[in-house]
Amino acid sequence: MKRIFLFFCLLSGLAASAQTLVTEDDRVFSPVIKSVQLYPVGKESVLPVIALNSSEQLLLSFDEISNSSRTYNYTFQHCDAQWIPSKLTPLEYIAGFQDDRLRDYSYSSVTRKKYVHYELKFPDRSMMPKISGNYLLKVFEFDKDKPVLTRRFYVVNTRVSVAADIVASPNTALRETNQKVNFQLDYTGLPVSSAYNDIKVFIMQNARSPWGLMNLKPTMIRGTQLIYNDVNINDFAGGNEFRRFDTRTLRLNSERVERIYRDTANTVMLLTDRPRDKPNYTFLFDNNGKYFIGNQDGRDARTDGDYAHVYFNLAANKTDREGTAYVVGQFNNYQLNEQSKMSFDNLSNRFYTDISLKQGVYDYEYIWVDQSSKKVDRIMLEGTHFETENDYQLLVYFRPANARWDELVGYRLLNTGVKK
Repeated sequence: MKRIFLFFCLLSGLAASAQTLVTEDDRVFSPVIKSVQLYPVGKESVLPVIALNSSEQLLLSFDEISNSSRTYNYTFQHCDAQWIPSKLTPLEYIAGFQDDRLRDYSYSSVTRKKYVHYELKFPDRSMMPKISGNYLLKVFEFDKDKPVLTRRFYVVNTRVSVAADIVASPNTALRETNQKVNFQLDYTGLPVSSAYNDIKVFIMQNARSPWGLMNLKPTMIRGTQLIYNDVNINDFAGGNEFRRFDTRTLRLNSERVERIYRDTANTVMLLTDRPRDKPNYTFLFDNNGKYFIGNQDGRDARTDGDYAHVYFNLAANKTDREGTAYVVGQFNNYQLNEQSKMSFDNLSNRFYTDISLKQGVYDYEYIWVDQSSKKVDRIMLEGTHFETENDYQLLVYFRPANARWDELVGYRLLNTGVKK
């Protein structure tokens, strides 16, 4: 599937810079594990980035659909800039124990779907990263090589400054649809022997790594400044604002909800969605693909938020003979798989699927895969506009000659500046 994403990027013109194909990713390997979230404590909408040797912590939370608890453990793996495991032993990048137990869990209450809610705050004194870089958190029951879930996080040791801005595409044909990121680095004090070989920068739009761009060479060097502004690099399709729905209450129909059934299980029917590939931009409030757990009818959504079968339906003006539609968002890690794949109903001429989701506010979008070419297209059903409000994450990596790992030495969050 990752090869399909890469193929799409190359065809669509998003991959003006060198591409990376990640090997370690956010995954859920057990069908009973739901609603996995990882973010800095107190900053639910932020990329999981913490400073090296700081008191900052990340919060992992997830549910297991079960009536009884299990003993889960965790560890983390250091990776290079392309998410390939580093050739380091755990002793070289972990201070303290090499794995530890999840001890914080609680049972759901007054919910139709019974589950156990788990939480973990890390790092702490028992287990802490020793070096900066990309890390993969692994939660497992018995064997750390057989995790039930994985999540990426970042440990930064800031040693470079990053200045950046977002402009319209210099390509006149893409000026109304694309957003170009120009930036420059200042590495004063960093022992760089070759700026063309020691430093690389990865850029993501809305934290979606499959569509990210790896910058290997600066456009020009001015003293200790590296400038990346070539007309052929970092030109992203702006996309469209995400669609969204709100299930924080299951007692009445709210945003984008057509009908709610409550019996032995909760069922939520969403309003019919239609293609948005229009030439003119329309403002919609969104959360840039994220989702947030919430329950307006309870006291603590972590344990009294219920699950519901949410039915998506899309009138795409296409059939399953032409291709396949997928519904994706942060809630399923934007993965194109059997769980996000939509079936086609010949009677209604619509694509549909249902996904079990916890109460909250969800962003989502539709992706089309052409039957003949197998091309993955995130524009055909959603459209793309320069005006779309997006976040961009810039991650700066440093690896001097003969070093054995990539350090994360800079991080910058950008926003297109369009007010929501």
